[in-house]
Amino acid sequence: MINLLPSEEKNTLKKEEKYRLTFILGTFVLFFLATLSLILFSLKFYLAGEVAGYQILVNFEKQKAVTLEAQNIEKEISLLNQNLNTLATFYENQPGFAEVFKKISNIVPADMYLNTLSLNPSQDKESRFRVSLTGYSKTREILLDFKNRLESESIFQGIYFPPSSWVKPEDINFSASFEIAP
Repeated sequence: MINLLPSEEKNTLKKEEKYRLTFILGTFVLFFLATLSLILFSLKFYLAGEVAGYQILVNFEKQKAVTLEAQNIEKEISLLNQNLNTLATFYENQPGFAEVFKKISNIVPADMYLNTLSLNPSQDKESRFRVSLTGYSKTREILLDFKNRLESESIFQGIYFPPSSWVKPEDINFSASFEIAP
């Protein structure tokens, strides 16, 4: 086939053909870029959603760990409070040893001294504990004065001196026992 068109027309046709080809390729490139940008844009939202989901899971796990730690701490605090309550109850039920020692030391006459003094918790509800003591008295009168002083105090009950404590008139090694009332 022979092309009988003038050269100007041929150039115009080649230009139009190049223009169409450029237009078609440009359209494809623009379509490709638009599609790629839409894919990347949707991928961005998808990944942002996934990251947010994982952050929620991580935060939930952290919160769960913190909650478990808080529960453990709460259990420890509860256990410590129970122990403190038990100790407080124990100490409330214990007698004031210092007060008992002070009262007994105030009652002991000048010419008498105590060798031993023992305080034992009593099983009775009526008395807090039982006191046993031994000591030395120069005379029977000093020992009798000590017994009278013990009896004059309402806190001391059931005072008992064995008969062997009253046998000697001087240089007496005595023993006594009594209960402390609550």
